Amino acid sequence: MKTTAMAPECGVEIEGVSLRSCSDSEMDAIKHAIYEHGVAVFRNQEFSPEDHIKFGRRWGGIDVNNYFPLQEDFNEIAVVKKEPDEQTNIGGAWHTDHSYDQIPAMGSILVARELPPSGGDTMWAHMGAAYDALSDDLKARIEGLEAFHTADHVYKADGLYAQTDMGKNLRGQDLKTGAVHPVVIRHPHTGRKLLYVNNAFTINFVGQTREESLPLLNELCDAALTDTNQCRLKWEPGTIAIWDNRTSWHNAMNDYQGHRREMHRITLSGEALAA
Repeated sequence: MKTTAMAPECGVEIEGVSLRSCSDSEMDAIKHAIYEHGVAVFRNQEFSPEDHIKFGRRWGGIDVNNYFPLQEDFNEIAVVKKEPDEQTNIGGAWHTDHSYDQIPAMGSILVARELPPSGGDTMWAHMGAAYDALSDDLKARIEGLEAFHTADHVYKADGLYAQTDMGKNLRGQDLKTGAVHPVVIRHPHTGRKLLYVNNAFTINFVGQTREESLPLLNELCDAALTDTNQCRLKWEPGTIAIWDNRTSWHNAMNDYQGHRREMHRITLSGEALAA
């Protein structure tokens, strides 16, 4: 396998491996690369839905998505799509998936199935590099802090998506979510300190109201995006991206109006987070 950095502190492209038939040693190297760099990209892959599920199970459990449409014949696979007449896309802001769960999903395996002629890139940002770049004063202010996360304001019947043309495609509008996590976590495999808040799902710090929390929360989220800790993926047919939700944020660009885009995603089970 050959590994090439996508940006100074985020993302790698890995060549010379077929995900559908990789060996155990190659699988271990892939996992390590994703844990360390946040996201790994693989090009020119032959990957059927069956391959997608089989590969996902090699990581451990698969979390079936509660909100997105599911692939009709393979319910482990969520369909992330946007039709030509729709204006809103899924995931079109910086966030980390499933931070609103008690045990957040480890990450995702996203496969390109139908792409627009141009646009629809995905960006990632490395939350280890984000934490390292914080000032000593800011690190001291968040030491020991915990934050409350929820997705109810996004997915519920009167939530943000319901007010757009994407709302009709989603499920789970009656679900209730909520979880408390440390603001700074340690990666369970690398031991690296990671900033674990995001604008989409982090509501407030424990012991503070939303209004009291917003100045610091906004300061952290603004500081998390540096010039060197972001990478950008231009999708091509046969491209697969695998990312770690603990290590990274991501953001799906919505710049292909009038064209269809369909991606298939498997969500990988995670483990409890610790400071």
